[in-house]
Amino acid sequence: MTELPWPNLAAMFFNQVNRHGDEPFLWAKRDGTYRPLSWRDTAARVTPLARSLRALGISAGDRVVLVCESRPAWMVSDMAIMAIGAITVPAYTTNTVDDHLHILTDSGAKAAIVSTHRLAERLVRAAVEAPELKTVVSLEPLEGEAPAGLEIVHMDQLIDRGRTDHENIVETAQRWPADNTACIIYTSGTGGLPKGVMLSHRNLFHNLAGAADALMEIGLGNEVFLSFLPLSHSYEHMAGHLFPVSIGAQIYYAEGVEALATNMTEARPTIMTAVPRLYETMHQRISQGVRKSGGAKEKLFMKTVELGRRRFENPADLGVIERIQDRVLDKLVRDKVRARFGGRLKALVSGGAPLNPDIGLFFTALGMRLLQGYGQTETAPLISVNRPSDVKLHSVGPPVKDTEVKIASDGEILARGDLVMQGYWRNEQETAETIRDGWVHTGDIGYIDDDGHLIITDRKKDIIVNSGGDNIAPQRVEGLLTLEPEIAQALVFGDQRPHLVALLVPDPVWLAEWAKNAGNSPELAGVADDATLHKALALVVERANTRFSKIENIRRFMIASEPFTIDNEQMTPTMKVRRHKVLDIYGDALVALYR
Repeated sequence: MTELPWPNLAAMFFNQVNRHGDEPFLWAKRDGTYRPLSWRDTAARVTPLARSLRALGISAGDRVVLVCESRPAWMVSDMAIMAIGAITVPAYTTNTVDDHLHILTDSGAKAAIVSTHRLAERLVRAAVEAPELKTVVSLEPLEGEAPAGLEIVHMDQLIDRGRTDHENIVETAQRWPADNTACIIYTSGTGGLPKGVMLSHRNLFHNLAGAADALMEIGLGNEVFLSFLPLSHSYEHMAGHLFPVSIGAQIYYAEGVEALATNMTEARPTIMTAVPRLYETMHQRISQGVRKSGGAKEKLFMKTVELGRRRFENPADLGVIERIQDRVLDKLVRDKVRARFGGRLKALVSGGAPLNPDIGLFFTALGMRLLQGYGQTETAPLISVNRPSDVKLHSVGPPVKDTEVKIASDGEILARGDLVMQGYWRNEQETAETIRDGWVHTGDIGYIDDDGHLIITDRKKDIIVNSGGDNIAPQRVEGLLTLEPEIAQALVFGDQRPHLVALLVPDPVWLAEWAKNAGNSPELAGVADDATLHKALALVVERANTRFSKIENIRRFMIASEPFTIDNEQMTPTMKVRRHKVLDIYGDALVALYR
């Protein structure tokens, strides 16, 4: 086992507090302006909260559910829980009452921390039915009396109480060994009830070391992160929460996806982590803006992308004149694009789902360093990532430091090392099926190339086998469909069928323009069956089919009545399509396309 610099993650935090003291650490918007909380001020909230949690009867090994948006309170709560040896159980803010009840009951949580009155309403309804839950801590005062058998207390009251206690929480935090469980993260999943993944401090330290080693080339120093993905997801939990702490970085909390563009120019991050869906949306918006500008601006932009692409693929391919043009365009075009991301980005990191190589190439051509990584909750989560000096956009890079990866006989990717979870909480059967002889079976299909880079082809369970016995990777087809500017989302269907059909969601900007020209409604539900819209999208599908092999061709399609979203439960909180949910709604109609 690798020797660790700290006994556990809470001890790591307090060590960084000693190093950085009054330097700014956590930034959040207040009265329209980003304002900082220093390392020392953060610790001044962590320690009394930890004391009060102990006074509530929370002991080492007890579970505390955390329902909170990305904000400083997430950091404060997580570090306080771990400082007393307890286990953080993150839960999505989008969870339903039933979701909360499953997690509260399955984890056997003794307490829950919730941020807002709105989120508390759902949580408390579940809490009264959770047999082991005794206390709900709310960041906002809650009106009315607490239900029988449940204590509801305000966070500020707990912190004030804790300040009268004199237990040395910094010393207490040193007691807990690295092999203790740090958190139980419930996989949002694209099907079935979420399972609780137990991750130890050692698991997470392995990831932190692997990430630092992979990013060392960019010169890690005074880094600034912009956090906007849910911290209840293992990807952001590591990349946007624990990793910044481990390197003494600052964290800005975004106000939401809709404010992300503004927040990037305010925070000016040096490292940013996101899921492919966000990069796809950015690509579409940038491309639409350029097309709308037209004329010389569009030509300059397209020339920039073309030269950047060729320089990345083969630098020797550019002639002398083209190299000069490329340098000029770097100032005229790329500098403006970089400024929209804050102007000092060292790296964009993509994870959580496969990134279409064409999207990666687009941003790379525009002067952005985009590194795709790979992992899953069961591996804490990082397994591999591209290195800045050796980027292959179709790959997820080589395995991170001290991680073994091999390919099983059926093509499944297996991983081994200190990254492998402790198991699924209270689920020995699933644990035994997933971890065999120390190897975690990822459920993903892929291969390792001659340079040691891992290439993912698809999810094992998502592979479509058509009636001719051909294996088709749906994510590749869907990714190429959504490269078309008219298509925002796509799901392909065709298992045990003679050919593929698709469910499409038109791009909203394109749809609004089409509706205006056609004198029709811009509302998707009102035009999903419109013949002229189908005719327009048929041309788009025909164009997309030129990129596909014969077995990947889309023969017929239908239009969804609404986009896939988190709110309608057709997407996970990290913006992956929940196939089973979508097929529950549209499955019969997709089958009818074969008649």
